[in-house]
Amino acid sequence: MAFELPDLPYAHDALAAKGMSRETLEYHHDLHHKAYVDNGNKLIAGTEWDGKSLEEIIVGTYDKGAVAQNGIFNNISQLWNHNQFWEMMGPGGNAMPGELEKALAGSFGSVDEFKAQFAAAGAGQFGSGWCWLVRDSDGSLKVTKTENGVNPVCFGQTALLGCDVWEHSYYIDFRNKRPAYLSNFLDNLVNWENVASRM
Repeated sequence: MAFELPDLPYAHDALAAKGMSRETLEYHHDLHHKAYVDNGNKLIAGTEWDGKSLEEIIVGTYDKGAVAQNGIFNNISQLWNHNQFWEMMGPGGNAMPGELEKALAGSFGSVDEFKAQFAAAGAGQFGSGWCWLVRDSDGSLKVTKTENGVNPVCFGQTALLGCDVWEHSYYIDFRNKRPAYLSNFLDNLVNWENVASRM
Protein backbone atom coordinates (compact mmCIF):
# COMPACT_ATOMS: atom_id res chain seq x y z
CA MET A 1 0.00 0.00 0.00
CA ALA A 2 1.44 3.36 -1.05
CA PHE A 3 2.27 6.02 1.50
CA GLU A 4 0.25 9.23 1.36
CA LEU A 5 1.02 12.85 2.12
CA PRO A 6 -0.69 13.62 5.43
CA ASP A 7 -2.68 16.81 5.70
CA LEU A 8 -1.18 19.54 7.83
CA PRO A 9 -2.72 19.45 11.31
CA TYR A 10 -3.51 23.18 10.95
CA ALA A 11 -4.16 25.69 8.17
CA HIS A 12 -1.26 26.82 5.97
CA ASP A 13 -1.40 30.29 7.52
CA ALA A 14 -1.87 29.13 11.13
CA LEU A 15 1.80 29.66 12.04
CA ALA A 16 2.33 32.91 10.14
CA ALA A 17 2.00 35.13 13.21
CA LYS A 18 4.55 32.89 14.96
CA GLY A 19 7.22 33.17 12.28
CA MET A 20 6.49 30.43 9.72
CA SER A 21 4.68 31.89 6.75
CA ARG A 22 1.96 30.43 4.57
CA GLU A 23 4.43 30.49 1.66
CA THR A 24 6.93 28.39 3.61
CA LEU A 25 4.30 25.79 4.47
CA GLU A 26 3.04 25.70 0.88
CA TYR A 27 6.55 25.02 -0.42
CA HIS A 28 7.72 22.82 2.44
CA HIS A 29 4.66 20.62 2.94
CA ASP A 30 2.91 20.74 -0.42
CA LEU A 31 6.04 20.43 -2.59
CA HIS A 32 9.06 19.14 -0.62
CA HIS A 33 7.21 16.69 1.63
CA LYS A 34 5.04 15.52 -1.27
CA ALA A 35 8.18 14.84 -3.34
CA TYR A 36 9.52 12.54 -0.61
CA VAL A 37 6.20 10.68 -0.58
CA ASP A 38 6.04 10.35 -4.38
CA ASN A 39 9.70 9.41 -4.84
CA GLY A 40 9.65 7.00 -1.91
CA ASN A 41 6.62 5.20 -3.28
CA LYS A 42 8.25 4.86 -6.71
CA LEU A 43 11.50 3.54 -5.27
CA ILE A 44 9.95 0.86 -3.03
CA ALA A 45 7.37 -0.35 -5.57
CA GLY A 46 8.00 -4.03 -6.33
CA THR A 47 10.86 -4.31 -3.83
CA GLU A 48 11.15 -6.16 -0.53
CA TRP A 49 10.17 -2.91 1.20
CA ASP A 50 6.78 -2.63 -0.47
CA GLY A 51 4.15 -2.98 2.26
CA LYS A 52 6.59 -2.41 5.13
CA SER A 53 6.20 0.39 7.69
CA LEU A 54 8.22 3.59 7.44
CA GLU A 55 10.22 2.56 10.51
CA GLU A 56 10.99 -0.89 9.09
CA ILE A 57 12.22 0.64 5.84
CA ILE A 58 14.34 3.24 7.66
CA VAL A 59 16.06 0.67 9.87
CA GLY A 60 16.45 -1.80 7.01
CA THR A 61 17.94 0.59 4.47
CA TYR A 62 20.13 2.77 6.72
CA ASP A 63 23.85 2.17 6.16
CA LYS A 64 25.73 3.40 9.23
CA GLY A 65 29.05 3.12 7.39
CA ALA A 66 28.04 5.24 4.41
CA VAL A 67 28.59 8.96 3.98
CA ALA A 68 25.79 9.15 1.42
CA GLN A 69 22.65 7.06 1.95
CA ASN A 70 20.64 5.30 -0.76
CA GLY A 71 17.59 6.77 -2.45
CA ILE A 72 15.02 4.64 -0.65
CA PHE A 73 16.39 5.62 2.74
CA ASN A 74 16.69 9.31 1.86
CA ASN A 75 13.09 9.65 0.72
CA ILE A 76 11.42 7.39 3.28
CA SER A 77 13.35 8.86 6.21
CA GLN A 78 12.52 12.39 5.11
CA LEU A 79 8.87 11.36 4.73
CA TRP A 80 8.94 10.15 8.36
CA ASN A 81 10.83 13.21 9.57
CA HIS A 82 8.29 15.60 8.09
CA ASN A 83 5.32 13.59 9.36
CA GLN A 84 6.73 14.22 12.85
CA PHE A 85 7.79 17.83 12.22
CA TRP A 86 4.31 19.16 11.46
CA GLU A 87 2.91 17.49 14.58
CA MET A 88 5.69 18.94 16.75
CA MET A 89 4.59 22.48 15.90
CA GLY A 90 1.29 24.25 16.21
CA PRO A 91 -0.58 27.47 16.83
CA GLY A 92 -1.53 26.20 20.31
CA GLY A 93 0.09 23.92 22.87
CA ASN A 94 2.96 26.34 23.37
CA ALA A 95 2.87 26.18 27.18
CA MET A 96 5.25 23.52 28.45
CA PRO A 97 3.61 20.83 30.60
CA GLY A 98 5.10 20.52 34.07
CA GLU A 99 6.30 16.95 33.66
CA LEU A 100 8.27 17.86 30.53
CA GLU A 101 9.76 20.95 32.19
CA LYS A 102 10.86 18.79 35.12
CA ALA A 103 12.39 16.16 32.82
CA LEU A 104 14.32 18.77 30.82
CA ALA A 105 15.58 20.49 33.96
CA GLY A 106 16.64 17.13 35.38
CA SER A 107 18.55 16.18 32.23
CA PHE A 108 20.03 19.51 31.16
CA GLY A 109 20.03 21.62 34.32
CA SER A 110 17.29 23.95 33.10
CA VAL A 111 14.88 24.44 30.22
CA ASP A 112 17.01 27.38 29.03
CA GLU A 113 20.10 25.17 28.93
CA PHE A 114 18.19 22.54 26.94
CA LYS A 115 17.13 25.23 24.45
CA ALA A 116 20.70 26.49 24.19
CA GLN A 117 22.03 23.00 23.47
CA PHE A 118 19.26 22.26 20.98
CA ALA A 119 19.80 25.54 19.11
CA ALA A 120 23.57 25.00 19.09
CA ALA A 121 23.12 21.51 17.62
CA GLY A 122 20.92 22.89 14.84
CA ALA A 123 23.17 25.85 14.09
CA GLY A 124 26.23 23.60 14.15
CA GLN A 125 24.88 20.99 11.73
CA PHE A 126 26.99 21.58 8.64
CA GLY A 127 24.84 21.61 5.51
CA SER A 128 21.43 19.99 5.56
CA GLY A 129 20.04 17.98 8.44
CA TRP A 130 18.07 17.98 11.67
CA CYS A 131 18.53 18.56 15.38
CA TRP A 132 16.66 16.44 17.90
CA LEU A 133 15.63 15.95 21.49
CA VAL A 134 15.59 12.19 21.93
CA ARG A 135 14.94 9.61 24.59
CA ASP A 136 17.78 7.14 24.26
CA SER A 137 17.44 3.39 24.73
CA ASP A 138 18.59 3.76 28.37
CA GLY A 139 15.79 6.26 29.05
CA SER A 140 18.03 9.33 29.18
CA LEU A 141 17.22 12.55 27.32
CA LYS A 142 19.81 13.83 24.85
CA VAL A 143 20.20 16.53 22.21
CA THR A 144 21.55 15.18 18.92
CA LYS A 145 22.00 16.30 15.33
CA THR A 146 21.89 14.27 12.13
CA GLU A 147 22.92 14.90 8.55
CA ASN A 148 20.47 15.01 5.65
CA GLY A 149 17.52 12.70 6.40
CA VAL A 150 19.09 10.54 9.12
CA ASN A 151 16.87 10.39 12.19
CA PRO A 152 16.64 8.86 15.70
CA VAL A 153 14.89 5.72 14.38
CA CYS A 154 18.26 4.69 12.92
CA PHE A 155 19.75 4.52 16.40
CA GLY A 156 16.86 2.97 18.34
CA GLN A 157 16.00 6.33 19.90
CA THR A 158 12.59 7.97 20.38
CA ALA A 159 12.24 11.40 18.77
CA LEU A 160 10.61 13.82 21.19
CA LEU A 161 11.33 17.00 19.21
CA GLY A 162 12.97 17.59 15.86
CA CYS A 163 13.78 20.70 13.88
CA ASP A 164 14.45 20.71 10.16
CA VAL A 165 17.54 22.77 9.37
CA TRP A 166 17.48 22.22 5.61
CA GLU A 167 17.37 25.66 3.97
CA HIS A 168 13.90 25.06 2.52
CA SER A 169 12.58 25.07 6.09
CA TYR A 170 13.64 28.62 6.88
CA TYR A 171 14.99 30.53 3.89
CA ILE A 172 11.74 32.24 2.87
CA ASP A 173 11.18 33.64 6.36
CA PHE A 174 14.71 33.96 7.76
CA ARG A 175 16.96 33.92 4.68
CA ASN A 176 20.36 32.61 5.87
CA LYS A 177 19.78 33.31 9.57
CA ARG A 178 19.48 29.73 10.81
CA PRO A 179 20.13 30.65 14.50
CA ALA A 180 17.22 33.13 14.42
CA TYR A 181 14.98 30.46 12.90
CA LEU A 182 15.96 28.00 15.64
CA SER A 183 15.30 30.53 18.40
CA ASN A 184 11.90 31.32 16.92
CA PHE A 185 11.11 27.61 16.58
CA LEU A 186 11.81 26.99 20.26
CA ASP A 187 10.13 30.14 21.56
CA ASN A 188 7.05 30.31 19.33
CA LEU A 189 6.40 27.24 17.19
CA VAL A 190 6.92 24.11 19.29
CA ASN A 191 3.81 22.29 20.47
CA TRP A 192 5.19 21.29 23.87
CA GLU A 193 2.10 19.21 24.61
CA ASN A 194 2.96 17.04 21.61
CA VAL A 195 6.57 16.74 22.81
CA ALA A 196 5.38 15.69 26.28
CA SER A 197 3.03 13.09 24.74
CA ARG A 198 6.05 11.36 23.18
CA MET A 199 7.76 10.83 26.54
